[in-house]
Amino acid sequence: MEKVRYMISDAATLVNVESHVLRYWEEELELTIPRNEMGHRYYTKENIDDFMKIKELKEKGYQLKAIRMIIHNGNQEYLFSEENLEQPQVFYRGSLMMTQKEDEKNIFDNTDRMAQFTELMTEIVGKAIVANNEQLGKCISEEVGERVIKEMNYLMRERDEAEEERFRKLDEAIRGNLKKPKRFGFVGKKQNKSK
Repeated sequence: MEKVRYMISDAATLVNVESHVLRYWEEELELTIPRNEMGHRYYTKENIDDFMKIKELKEKGYQLKAIRMIIHNGNQEYLFSEENLEQPQVFYRGSLMMTQKEDEKNIFDNTDRMAQFTELMTEIVGKAIVANNEQLGKCISEEVGERVIKEMNYLMRERDEAEEERFRKLDEAIRGNLKKPKRFGFVGKKQNKSK
């Protein structure tokens, strides 16, 4: 009797997940999924049952790393046994097994450490910003000072040139008046030459 083969879209519908989730689980869990002569994936009833159990474990909070370790260590029966599904969740970190309570404590500790790290980074960044602002203030004041001095020198030079031009014109006017013959308003008596 030939086994029923399901295409990925049909298998995804039966497991009630998207097709890409099955491909992702296949890759992450290093599952061997059979392929047809054309190289396309097909799923058997056993594959779909396994995916249903993996989905159930994911919904209970298991991580894919933990599921992969159990699958590849040959404890698949333990992973999918009913008694294991009722026990507290076990997360794998390296070679250590932690219960959910231990994991939550680590999360709390990590949150506390993260808060300390955030506070430390805020302090460091704050000091760096203050130092940078002081240095930036000095640079800006020096640059502004130099620009103001240059502008004042320019304005003084223009004023001096304008005054010099005014004095030159005044000098020309005075010299021009001195060179002109003097004319007085006296009209002398006409002398009679006819005598």
